[in-house]
Amino acid sequence: MVMRDLMYIVRIRILTENQLSWRDSWHVVMLWEFATSVTPSMVGGSVFAIYFVNREGLSLGRSTAIVLTTAMLDEIFYILTVAVLLLLLGTDLVYFGSSLPFNPMLFFFLGYGVIIAMTLGITLGIFVAPHGIKKILVALFSFSILKKWKPKMERTGDELITTSIELKGKSFGYWAKAFIATALTWTARFMVLNFLILALNPELGFHIMQQLLFFAKQLVMWVILMISPTPGASGIAELSISAFFKNDFPEHTHAAVAVLWRTISYYPYLAIGLLILPIWLRKLLKRENSL
Repeated sequence: MVMRDLMYIVRIRILTENQLSWRDSWHVVMLWEFATSVTPSMVGGSVFAIYFVNREGLSLGRSTAIVLTTAMLDEIFYILTVAVLLLLLGTDLVYFGSSLPFNPMLFFFLGYGVIIAMTLGITLGIFVAPHGIKKILVALFSFSILKKWKPKMERTGDELITTSIELKGKSFGYWAKAFIATALTWTARFMVLNFLILALNPELGFHIMQQLLFFAKQLVMWVILMISPTPGASGIAELSISAFFKNDFPEHTHAAVAVLWRTISYYPYLAIGLLILPIWLRKLLKRENSL
């Protein structure tokens, strides 16, 4: 979990070219995770992340571009990892006798296709057609109820275009570092459950193909959690553990394992967010009063 959060912080500093301090980056990441934890998974915390980055001093257009870039990097990692595991595991990646009330293979590939489409859309929006995003923003805020914010959206669109030009000119090293940080944070995120399985089943031993299968199950489970209508996929995540990993834990312990997993990987962000939010708001107020 420390590796997961540290790599998120490193990535946001890379993408902002160290415009955010380590402390400010930590605030953004923790508040981003907090927002993700209290909003439905299908909504996510990206809209809030744009606000958090913007309030740390970056323009709204640049903040939008950076958050969209993090989403693009996340999805590229997922797409590539699934492709590699498909080569290694075949259809075992998506069909492993789970007790879900639907065909996991069909559901997974539909979700995988949507993720590829989303990634292409974000990539085109950032690198090919930022003018198109500006037109969409201006059109949306042309309605009478939103019209007073139209000039601001026009400026945001211009900032997005400027940031897009800057991102297209970045070096290979810039993108390599950002992608490595992305790969490490997502690997750490998924390895939490791998380690938990080993801790509760020491007789299993460490077998690389088995660990890859545990990892693969989580990739499939993540598609389901991503479209959950509940905050932070609460309830759905706990049920999914029982369905996906029913044969990997001692009998009658699924519920306890699910709670333990969420206690490690989800609930801390609720507590940290509640602690940091008033500190962060007070910092913003102090900064504004000093201007």
